[in-house]
Amino acid sequence: MKQQMSGGQAAVEALKAQDVKHVFGLIGSATMEMFDALYDADTIDFIGVHDERTGTHMADGYARASGQAGVILAGQNGPGATNLVTGLSQAKAAYSPVVSIAGALSSGHVYRDAFQEVDQQSVFTPVTKKTWTAPSTDRVPELVSEAFRTALSPRMGPVQLNLPRDVLAAQAEFDAMEVGSRNTSVPAGHPDQIAQAAALLVGSPRIVIIAGGGIKNTVGHKAATDLAEALNCPIVASPGHGDAIPFGHPLYAGQMGPRGNVVASRLVKEADVILALGTRLGFNATFYTYDNINRAAKIIHVELEPTAIGRFFPIEIGIWGDAPTVAQQLTTAVQGLADRAKAEAWTKAFQTERAAFLAARDADAILTHPTQPSGLFKALRDAIPQDAAITMDAGTLCLQATDALNYHQPRSLFTPLDFGLVGFSFAAGLGIKLAQPDRPVISLMGDGGFGMTVSELSTAVDHDIPTITIVMNNGCWGAEKAYQRDFFNGRYIGADVSSPPFDKLAELYGAKGFRAEKLGEVGDALQAALECGRPAVIDVAVDPNALYSFRRDSFKHRGG
Repeated sequence: MKQQMSGGQAAVEALKAQDVKHVFGLIGSATMEMFDALYDADTIDFIGVHDERTGTHMADGYARASGQAGVILAGQNGPGATNLVTGLSQAKAAYSPVVSIAGALSSGHVYRDAFQEVDQQSVFTPVTKKTWTAPSTDRVPELVSEAFRTALSPRMGPVQLNLPRDVLAAQAEFDAMEVGSRNTSVPAGHPDQIAQAAALLVGSPRIVIIAGGGIKNTVGHKAATDLAEALNCPIVASPGHGDAIPFGHPLYAGQMGPRGNVVASRLVKEADVILALGTRLGFNATFYTYDNINRAAKIIHVELEPTAIGRFFPIEIGIWGDAPTVAQQLTTAVQGLADRAKAEAWTKAFQTERAAFLAARDADAILTHPTQPSGLFKALRDAIPQDAAITMDAGTLCLQATDALNYHQPRSLFTPLDFGLVGFSFAAGLGIKLAQPDRPVISLMGDGGFGMTVSELSTAVDHDIPTITIVMNNGCWGAEKAYQRDFFNGRYIGADVSSPPFDKLAELYGAKGFRAEKLGEVGDALQAALECGRPAVIDVAVDPNALYSFRRDSFKHRGG
């Protein structure tokens, strides 16, 4: 039976048909019909945010943690919509299925320099997987359904749907809204390539597996570790995916690459065969140079995105397929082909080196005052619960932390990845907590990044989202100040940041605030924050002189 509805009502009914539980957004006049319909939508929890950018990070975090689409609604066309761009660019870099909806200018006002007019179709096309502008009211449910289908189909990514004011306001007749099954298969590797790869693997004494987002995002760690065990070889994670493999697995070496640890990075530099499982071998993993990967190694590249296979480095074998599925195929294929005893020396040497590295990481941590990053990370390793979800910003302290903390289960680490965004962590953590309310969520940020997004403390308090934000407060933009120190003779400009006491500011917002002036106070503060049951902020004083230049390669031209 057909039902008469406005475009705004139809949009909300379409969201309900998609089984949407949370909509993040900022109210605006361009989408009032949609907000009015949300008022009656008992199955959808509307999370009102203070900025469309941070709302998009919340939707991004929700999507990554849940495996479902995260939804952001920008109520205003023009500036409300353009505020989404940074968040959608971030989601695109992470292949995160964010469905972004924004009000748009009335169709009759387009190209008239109307109030808040901007070509949203053109603005969003480069930063999304696909962008649509609804041409008529009757097509709203169709395009909402298409947005979800596109965002969630491989390779996943953010989409943008622009809904003009007149389209939302007009009435039309609609059939009952239903969603078809998304129980679709994923591609397996071709049998011939699986056989070729298996033969190459069993004949090589120095193999390393690189597990990337294709393993992490599918929670395919068991398939990857089963293969590593069958091959008796080490497994490393690509940058930002240190949680792809559980920390305690005896064949796991941690994060590789120019920002990884020395053990994992050496394995990739010395292996004779590299099996890249669900990773592009892109910028953060390699800087596109053989400084971070063995030039002589034969690469077996497994990717769901066919254009990524062999894109940056010549490969021996390319396998288009779902990473965990291909890993299972390879495990079956290598068993019984050859004795892997000759790999014993390679693997045992790595395990000895890994154990020594972990022991030295604790033993060499600087525990004196003022607080040093190594001491802070040791304190956090000791205090963070094993089931915690941890979010990071970009910046020098967070980049160091990605491989300095331990991730005991997959989908525990959420970072800006290749987009390198400051201001992501706290907001993303709020979305993750809504997706997984039973897990502790701990967000690490610098003082600069938290200052960008602190207004979302209201969102956390108003909607009772009890995450813990640890502000590593060194009073500066640490990465940039390090570059100015190391390559520009200490000619500092714009590098220092002044902030209020974040613990006291948190209390003013109605959250719980803690302060750790000394390293010995960090563990107790974190434990108290975990027990308080409220949104919490821990302001940790970190030595402002403990600066580290990560991208030294960027300044080689300066002779540094």
